[in-house]
This record gives sequence, C-alpha cells and structure tokens, in this order.
Amino acid sequence: MITQVLIGILSGAAILTAGILIGHYGISQSSSGAPPSWLKDVAKDVDESLIEKFLSEVDNIQIQENLRELTKVPHMATTAGDEQTVQFMLKRWQDPETGLDQAWREEYMVYLSFPDPKNPNKVTVVSPSDTVLHTAREKEKSYTPDQDDPEVVQPYAAYSPAGHAKGKLVYANQGKPSDYQLLNQTIDLRGTVAITRYGGAGRAAKAINAAPYGVLGVLVYTDPLDINDGLMSDIGETYPHSWYLPPSGVERGSFNTHYGDLLTPYLAAKEETYRIPAENVTGIPNIPIQPVGFEDAYTLICELGGEAAPAAWQGAFNCTYNFGGPGFKSTSYFNNSDVKLDIFNHEEVKNSSNVMGVIRGSVEPDRYVIYGNHRDSWVHGAIDPSSGTSVMLELTRVLGSLVQQGKWRPRRSMIFGSWGAEEFGLIGSAEYTEQYFAKLSERTVAYVNVDIAVFANATLRASGMPSVQNILFAAAKQVDAPGLDSTSVYDNWVRYANRTSPALGIIPRVGYLSGAGSDYAAFVHYLGITSMDISYTYDRTKTNARIYPAYHTAYDTFDYASRFIDPGFVSHQAIARTAGNVLIRLADSLVLPLNCSDYAEILEDYLGTAMTLYEHQLRARNISMEPLKRAVASFRSAAAHLDRVIRTSDLANETPLKVRRINDQLMLLDRAFLDPLAFPNKHAYRHVIWASSDAGKPTFPGLADAFATAESSGQSRHWDKVHYHLSVLSQAIEGAAHTLVDVI
Repeated sequence: MITQVLIGILSGAAILTAGILIGHYGISQSSSGAPPSWLKDVAKDVDESLIEKFLSEVDNIQIQENLRELTKVPHMATTAGDEQTVQFMLKRWQDPETGLDQAWREEYMVYLSFPDPKNPNKVTVVSPSDTVLHTAREKEKSYTPDQDDPEVVQPYAAYSPAGHAKGKLVYANQGKPSDYQLLNQTIDLRGTVAITRYGGAGRAAKAINAAPYGVLGVLVYTDPLDINDGLMSDIGETYPHSWYLPPSGVERGSFNTHYGDLLTPYLAAKEETYRIPAENVTGIPNIPIQPVGFEDAYTLICELGGEAAPAAWQGAFNCTYNFGGPGFKSTSYFNNSDVKLDIFNHEEVKNSSNVMGVIRGSVEPDRYVIYGNHRDSWVHGAIDPSSGTSVMLELTRVLGSLVQQGKWRPRRSMIFGSWGAEEFGLIGSAEYTEQYFAKLSERTVAYVNVDIAVFANATLRASGMPSVQNILFAAAKQVDAPGLDSTSVYDNWVRYANRTSPALGIIPRVGYLSGAGSDYAAFVHYLGITSMDISYTYDRTKTNARIYPAYHTAYDTFDYASRFIDPGFVSHQAIARTAGNVLIRLADSLVLPLNCSDYAEILEDYLGTAMTLYEHQLRARNISMEPLKRAVASFRSAAAHLDRVIRTSDLANETPLKVRRINDQLMLLDRAFLDPLAFPNKHAYRHVIWASSDAGKPTFPGLADAFATAESSGQSRHWDKVHYHLSVLSQAIEGAAHTLVDVI
C-alpha cells in the first residue's frame, strides 16, 4: 500500500514538473512575441503578385501547340483517338517539372450509341416501285485531309433506335410540341416522316414530340438562316473560305434528354454496378432520327407540296417552305414518293476514362476548387472541346511549374477533371459526382467549367450562380482584352452585354446555369455546388449564328480554329488568364470571394417577375405569394448581415475557426436550395432556383412550369401543383437565409 502511495506521489511530481517546464517554455516563446509557425499560413490571403506572375506566364503559342496536338486525329469517346488524348493528358500532368502533385485515370463502363461502319445509315427518296430517286450524303465533303481520316464517324443521331421508317415527308419547323400541334391541324401526321431544323427544342425532343402523332421517323438539319446568316455556297461563301458551315456539313449529337450514364441512374457506372434493362431507359427517341446536311434538306423541302408554312417557319432556302401534302408537289420529280430512313445504330457498354489531377492545398486541403472540361469530341473537335482542353493544359502548366519549383502552393486543393464521354450526355462528370457524392457535397467550394473556351473573338461570356459575379468581375478587370489597347476584358464585356444593377449600376450581364449544356450540370443541379462557365464569344450584332457554324461537324479542325475562330490564339490566352485568375482567387483567398447580396438581388428580380406574371391569377384562386415575398426579404436581410460580419471583422487576426465558419456558410449556400422531391420527372435536377424550365420565363423554374401547365389545363390539381411549388420555393429560400445568419 505504502509502495503504491509513493509511486503515485512520484508520478504526480513528474507530471507537475513536466507541466511547469512546458508552461515555462510556452510562456517564454509567447512573451518573446514570436507567433506560432503555422499562424502565418493560416492567415494568408490571395497574393496579388502571384496572380500578376500567372497572367504574365500564360502563353498563347503554348495553347496553340496544345490544340495542334489534341486535334491530330478524331477522338470520339472510347475510340483509339480518345485513348491517345488520355495518354497525352497524363503525360503532361505527371511531368516532374510542370505537372501536378498527382494525376490518374478514373474508369467507368458506360452505355453509348454508335453507327455501324459496315452498314451505314441511309436516307433516300423512293418511288412507289421502290426506285431510289435521291440518296442523302453519308459523308461530309472533303476540303482538307482532316475530313478524309478513316476515323471520321458518319453523321448520326446517338441513341436513335435502329429501324426503318418510310412515309410521306412533312416539314415540322423545329419539332417543338407547338409545331407538331399546328402541323397536325392541317395534315394527318400518321405514317409520315418529318423533317425539322435544329433549334427551338432539344435534339431528342424533335422525335419524342413527333411520336404521339404517329410520325414514323424524323430528319434534322441546320438551316443556313440559323447558322450561316443565310449563306449557302461553298464556292467563296462557306468553309474553307470563311467560318460558315458548308452545304454538306452535319451536326452530330446525343439525342437523349437525361445526363449521365443511362443504365446506372444515380449510381456511378463502375464495372460491377447494377444496370437497369436497356428497354427501361427513358429520355431517348422511340422512332428513328437522322441528321442531314442543308444541301439535302434543300432538295427535300423545296419539293414539298401542301400549304405554305407560317412566316416564322421559313428559312434561308430560295423557295417557300410548305407543310407537305403530305409529301411532294404533283409537279415534282419526287411526286408520290416516300422518304425512307434505314438506321443501323447499336448500343454498347464501353470503358470511358476521366483523367484527374490535383494540386494539394497547404492550409485547407479538404476544401476543393474543381476545374473541368471534357476531352472527347465528335470528330477532331478543335473548338468543342479542345479549345477548353488546350486552355486547361496551359493553366496547369503555369500553376504546376510554380508548385514544382516550390514557389507557391494554394491554400485549398485544386482538382482538375478532363471528363470523358461528355458528348453522349455529360457522362464522365456525372459519374464522378455520383461516385464521390458525399465527399464532393461536403467539401467542394466551387466548380469552374471551361468547355468551348472560344466560340469567336469578340467578348467574354460567363454564366454562373449570382454569388460568383464579383469574382468574375475582379478577374476580368485584370486581363487585357485581346486586340484592344488599354481595354480590359471587363470593359470590353460590359460594352457587349450589360445590365443595370440596383446596387452596382451598369455591369456586365452574367448568365444563369439553368440547363444541362455542359459539365457544370451535375455540379449545379445534382450537388448544388457554386459553379460558373466561361468562354469568349462572338458579336451578336454581326451574326445570327445559333452557335459557331462548324459545331459537331468534320470541319471543326485546327485549320478552322486557327484561321477563322482565333488567329494567334489571343482569345484563348485571355480565357486562360481570366479562368486561372478566378481559380487562384477561389483557392487562395482567406475569405471565399462569394457574394450573397448579389444572390439576393437576383432572387428579388425573379420574385418581381413572378409577381407580375402570376400574383393576380393566384390571388383569385386563394393562393398567396406572401410566404415567397417574406422568404426573399429574409434572404436579403441574412445576406446583408453576413456581408456586415465579413466587412467589420479583422479575420486575418481572429480565430481561424471564425473564418472557417464564414467560408462554410458561403460554400454551402447553394446546397440549401436543393430539394430532391421538387422535380420528380427531371432526372438529377434538385436545385429549385436553377432547374431547367419549359415555360421560357425569367423567374423560378418550378413555379413557371407549374403555372403554365395549370393555365393551359385549368384543372384544380394543376393549380395545387402551383401552390406546392410556391411552398417548395418559400421554404428553400427561407432555409437558405437561415444558413447565412449566426449558427443558433
């Protein structure tokens, strides 16, 4: 017993002595005024001199050479050319002098659709005796050796079912529901084949909308009015003489309405993942559809009989666009003939790769700023997507060099994604978000998307959540506009696209990410991650082009990009500087440069539109908009409160936990707008502010669509749905407001 007591006394004395020594040296160090070694790193903010160095080192010639390498061969997803680009990305990101900390590939087994190279799809005009009177081109006309590459895929509609459709031709404008409805009032559409033009409705929708009317098959083409400012001749007017689409050019594309792998909804498409039966896939056409060039569309449309289509349906051809008899004019060589589609597409589960890279953060490695761009193309893909990949490679070269030389390391981790199989429905990025759902949801600060970096060389175009507006402006003010002396990208941007902000005056117009046009979709709609999409684009006062004319065709080549899109690659350089500036600020700023008051301004704008459009009719049905008004006011108040906290705090000298708390409030704001039950019929859409909408109104999408349906039907259950969406919105916005105030 005495022995135990002595041992206890001695142990206590030893502990007391150790404590005194630790305290003595700790106090001595503190009293000497030397701060802990980690404090400087924790309190550091973005280094403006580093940004200046980054901007000076971004090289347009390096971007040009990146593009030259990436476009040597066609690189459609899962092909040998695609694997070649995988290896190129890995080699660059694993370079010991200019590479990233780590780079690897992520593999997915995904459901894709291909034409049969041994049995090409055919579109023909056949007489009653089955004599072929006209055959549409199966391959685009060759102007450079690029078009002769054997790996150039035949124009086709990915996910169109195989099948044979034969019937009298009708013209259905853009294939919108209203187009078929109007056409059906004039013609019995049962047993017909429709020809539609791109625009107005999604690719797949042109066939999906047609099927209920008994249409057997659909053709789709690009009208010169919508892409070429009416020009049609390849003798001096179109490529290779200008950027305009040649007559035989055909826009390929994915004809599905969902994003992500179609067989593994909400699951990452790994090899052993459960897959739904292919016959249960939704969102794809159930009748054959095939794209053709406008030279073939001209041959068909100008021979159609029947009544003249409305003025809004007329295009650039020097003939009247008729509905169809159905079928051709009695005076036509094609009189009484049918149009026949023979489609031999097949589906296949194939391995597709994302290439991933990371620069680890020094202070907050568990906070991620993600930068992404897809890698796969339909053919050579110089603009879509290789302009973006070329920019990303240059951006990572400059940042990687700084890291490898020990000159810099970001506060937060930077993740780079070169997504695979985007052209088939944003597959690589969607599978990544499904595989790492929990980690990305909890840790991702923002996502920066640069897909088509340069549509043309006139001005910046940017879209994103309202909270990213100020960081885009800050970055754009520091970059020189290409080709303009003493003009910033910001100043040039505000000349081309501007709006008046109640708080800021005249500022550049930032668009919204309300659809699924690129790889930001899963980050915005599924995960609720603050995102943006950045590019350089054309002067819309000088062209009516729906998109750059060689889009998704065999003419989207290095020659096309270097001669007609961005000679000298200075607009590519401007995008690399702007996007890289944004990336550094997101990764290095002590307090995240996201602004909640800008978000409040857009919510107020949306509310004002909703009140103008809907309040009177809703009040007549005893549906009140007051909860929505209160929620938006509450959000404004909470945003102003958080702004004051940030503005009045000396955060560099306060506890790091306060900075972390504020940054989490900013980072998680968009997660607060997620409602997994709000859009049961829209796959992977959960963000109630930015979901896609069919109503075409600049306001809350769920409310706008529900109101349009109710107004059209007049049914009480549809007005109940309007009330439901008002409640969803009100509670989501109120909930988001509560995330911005003090924790209690």
